[in-house]
Amino acid sequence: MTRSDLPSENGGRHGGDVVLQVIDLRMYLHTRWGVTKAVDGVTFDLHAGETLGIVGESGCGKSMLALSLVRLTPEPASRFEGGQVLLDGDDLVALTDKKMRRIRGKKISMILQDPQQSLNPVFTIGNQLEEAIRIHGGADSKEETKQRAKAALQEVHVPEPERRLKNYPHEMSGGMKQRVVGAMAMVYKPTVLIADEPTTALDVTIQAQYLRLLRDLQRRTGVAMIVISHDFGVIAETCDRVAVMYAGKFVEQGPVADVFDNPSHPYTKGLLDSHPRYVGTARRLRSIEGAPPELTNLPPGCRFSPRCGLAGPECHESEPEPRQVSADHVTWCFKSEELPWASH
Repeated sequence: MTRSDLPSENGGRHGGDVVLQVIDLRMYLHTRWGVTKAVDGVTFDLHAGETLGIVGESGCGKSMLALSLVRLTPEPASRFEGGQVLLDGDDLVALTDKKMRRIRGKKISMILQDPQQSLNPVFTIGNQLEEAIRIHGGADSKEETKQRAKAALQEVHVPEPERRLKNYPHEMSGGMKQRVVGAMAMVYKPTVLIADEPTTALDVTIQAQYLRLLRDLQRRTGVAMIVISHDFGVIAETCDRVAVMYAGKFVEQGPVADVFDNPSHPYTKGLLDSHPRYVGTARRLRSIEGAPPELTNLPPGCRFSPRCGLAGPECHESEPEPRQVSADHVTWCFKSEELPWASH
């Protein structure tokens, strides 16, 4: 599928220019067990000032998509088999490693889900922030580098930033370390910020604070964000649009309210029915029967068809093309006009 095959969609609440275009992106992992189609034909646009959420079960390809966008997929197994990632006129897939290092962190940044993996335990927070600044030549002197590191901590509301620059990671709480990782990602005010499960390691109260911080950063800087999560609550609180991912592909994409209120794919409906926040207290939670397919041994046709109670012969034989539910709402489902719960 190419970009021209996908029904048009705008930026939800935001009408800003497209800052990131992902076109038919395919990133496979070549291992001794076979070829894993981790990202297999993903297409979307991201607009200035917009937040796109990506949801799905563990192993569906969410994190591998994020790593593909910043070219940090595991070597030597990973290979781009096709597609483009267009940012400010550059196709990130085609860039040399040297050129990509100049862009990563400056134009496109990523917050990993576990700050322990992002911070080196043997260096102070100041050392690590200052290194991030020096990599892109953002300061003319050592003192200016230190001041920029301090300002980066202030940007994410870290108290006593001058003292915190002298701390080692083990001297900070999980929430504070996640703020430091956010400061490192935002130090150059990138065009695109990717947050991969940014609240997973945080307790509920700190999660809410961190999500408010991300929204505040976006308002102040205009950064376009991609938030990856398995939690529909996080997506509802932070995102304008949502893409539902299953077995390496998007199966539904649209404004958050449209997708949550009128899911047009059985997988999306199954995810919502298994989430207590959206089922409510009067109904029992429902699980999705079966398990996701192995990405090295994908079923023919629609990849969700073996688990779908509505699947017909065409679902088992052919891959569905994108179908437009409304102006900005797209689904990949043969049965989208026959779903018993959907309103059209």
